[in-house]
Amino acid sequence: MKNLFNLFLIMLLVSMPVLSLAANFSETCEDGSGEPGSGFGIGFGIVLEFGLYRNSCPEAESIVYSWVETAVLQDPRMAASLLRLHFHDCFVNASALILYFVLIILGCDASVLLDDTEGLVGEKTAPPNLNSLRGFEVIDSIKADLESVCPETVSCADILAMAARDSVVVSGGPSWDVEVGRKDGRTASKQAATTSLPSPNSTVPTLISIFQNLGLSQTDMVALSGGHTLGKAKCTSFTARLQPQQTGQPANHGDNLEFLESLQQLCSTVDTSVAITQLDLVTPSTFDNQYYVNLLSGEGLLPSDQALAVQDPGTREIVETYAADQSVFFKDFKNAMVKMGGITGGNEGEIRRNCRAVN
Repeated sequence: MKNLFNLFLIMLLVSMPVLSLAANFSETCEDGSGEPGSGFGIGFGIVLEFGLYRNSCPEAESIVYSWVETAVLQDPRMAASLLRLHFHDCFVNASALILYFVLIILGCDASVLLDDTEGLVGEKTAPPNLNSLRGFEVIDSIKADLESVCPETVSCADILAMAARDSVVVSGGPSWDVEVGRKDGRTASKQAATTSLPSPNSTVPTLISIFQNLGLSQTDMVALSGGHTLGKAKCTSFTARLQPQQTGQPANHGDNLEFLESLQQLCSTVDTSVAITQLDLVTPSTFDNQYYVNLLSGEGLLPSDQALAVQDPGTREIVETYAADQSVFFKDFKNAMVKMGGITGGNEGEIRRNCRAVN
């Protein structure tokens, strides 16, 4: 009986953070103000705050914005690259609830920035990241500048969150307040990066499951997918759009055959491992709702994108709403970015001096 009681106490104590996790998610506002409850976050021990660097590093946000603005002006594609870095960081090493036991949450901990060492195989060489993640040099420049002004104060994970926001802003998208206070992880996992990130061929049920496991809703998923209004993709990422019967992917009703034929021509004339095209051919460097308009006309590039408009009536309804009203998309995107940025770990992290290596 005593053993059963002890087991019950253990299960109760371990499950308590999960209840807190759910409560934290419910605090996010839905009025488009970009002002979720202070202290939002789903990690154990970390409390994120607005304005944390106001006194300790008052120039932090302006320094990040300046570097991002310069980088995007020089290379408009860099906006998508910096946004993607934050996404790929937050989605890896997040927790799962298994029989009341919670695996440790790491999430937005800048693990994606760590280089491989003799004792660490990082996330940069994981299949979803290999030869596709960009922007590391921009983060290096931001970090070096911040270290010269306020050493060991601003975490690399916070830099990623602010740079993602600023990439959207300089591309014509909405702004929002970024909660800060994240710690940088001391480890990374190639295996976790391989298995945690959505695939370009993911079906809608798979996408919903992946996002829900992180506490993100179906609306969050469709809104965050709108980040694909920026950036490019290789032919190898959308082969299933061109040959669904050969890849085992379901054909999408409502496909734009002229659009698919143009992709076939592009990918048949060059090496598919290097050939790339814009995710949004209409306004490729502008953060807007054109991505959703494209989906409704059958011109989504990635199979996982086009699936949002054809595989599930719930996601299609959201796509139609965003295509018709950009302000609704912007509101939901801001809220979803804050929620995703709140996937954090415990206080066992550090403030790296160099984002590529632990201290």
